[in-house]
Amino acid sequence: MAARRKESALMHGYLITSPLGDIALRADGNALTGLFFVGQKFFPALALGRLDHGAPSVVVQARKQLAAYFDGTLQAFDLPLRLSGTAFQLRVWRELSAIPYGAVTSYGAIAARMGLGPEHARAVGGAIGRNPVSIVVPCHRVLAGGGGLAGYAAGLGRKQALLALEHGTRAPELARPAPPQTPYASTPQ
Repeated sequence: MAARRKESALMHGYLITSPLGDIALRADGNALTGLFFVGQKFFPALALGRLDHGAPSVVVQARKQLAAYFDGTLQAFDLPLRLSGTAFQLRVWRELSAIPYGAVTSYGAIAARMGLGPEHARAVGGAIGRNPVSIVVPCHRVLAGGGGLAGYAAGLGRKQALLALEHGTRAPELARPAPPQTPYASTPQ
């Protein structure tokens, strides 16, 4: 029984490169189940393979869409997802999916949209930290209550870079911090 658990814990993933480091993609059938920067917090045990003719079509689609996102030509992902988490985590991740490209919000604002009080902001942050499909479910668009950078499983440098990309800075030159925004605020042009 223990060997079976160990085997099921090791999932197959596909490795792609991005301007912000290597990304592991995980799929189950025709749905994306994971998108992680290699080595990030909560990085799952994956048997990584090259992305070639053996990869599921959703992984090939994800690679193309991620390339377009990092080029600044894609603002909304169109990928089938199969997310696993608690009922609370799934609710939080649905809220994340509603945050438009280039907009930001806060942990407390997400709690409020879920009908929860400000004391639940930390629980919302915990669920966001467990988001299994970074970038596609845009957890990087959530800031601390004061508008500062806080919490990102792949590191604050990557969070800053993703926000800068969405504010018009192309991926290779991502260095400036994203300006603080009000919840769901549009980005300055």
